[in-house]
Amino acid sequence: MSDVKIIPSVTVIGDLVRSRDTADRAAVHRRFEQAVAAANETYAPTVPLRIGTGDEFQGIFRTLGDAIAAGLRLRLALMPNVDVRQGIGWGRVVVLSEQPRVEDGPGWWAARSAIEQVEGLERRAPLRAVRTAYVAADGEPGPDPALVNAALMTRDQIVSGLSERSMAVLEGLLAGRQQQEIADDLGISPSAVSQRVRADGIGVLLAADELVRAL
Repeated sequence: MSDVKIIPSVTVIGDLVRSRDTADRAAVHRRFEQAVAAANETYAPTVPLRIGTGDEFQGIFRTLGDAIAAGLRLRLALMPNVDVRQGIGWGRVVVLSEQPRVEDGPGWWAARSAIEQVEGLERRAPLRAVRTAYVAADGEPGPDPALVNAALMTRDQIVSGLSERSMAVLEGLLAGRQQQEIADDLGISPSAVSQRVRADGIGVLLAADELVRAL
């Protein structure tokens, strides 16, 4: 037991929603791999996101803000063809071995509990748009789950209601692109982009994304 390491962590477990219904599973998997690689490059997780069986993925982030931000971008990279369900946990992770990497502990149990919460919400019609939940392990000090989940529910509801074009606008702005560039790519005017930012709640999503990065 002397080799066992215990580290405080922000864990993420996710999976693709209804990916088996798509006509081109190979294309979906390629996009999935690209989205995971981009998240790993941008956020440099403590344990990089890795894809497992059944379209599941998992990883460990340095901060809750990074986990939430990465989750949004990963989801946008795969929508509207495939959606992404994610559970975020806060708690200690026990590293049982390094080669191969084997982990356990309250952090992972919390993430699993969070994704199960999402699955439960999806069966309730008014909350069907929720795709992300956060759980802190018992006795683990961390951001208040009630407040974090309130923000996540609101964000997910707005994202789920966006048209494909508005999703492209949001994804571009999150990547730091100018509205003129986005308008040129979409074949619309810059004023049409601005209108979508105001009317579709994209401006609120951008502001919320900045705020949660401090978590």
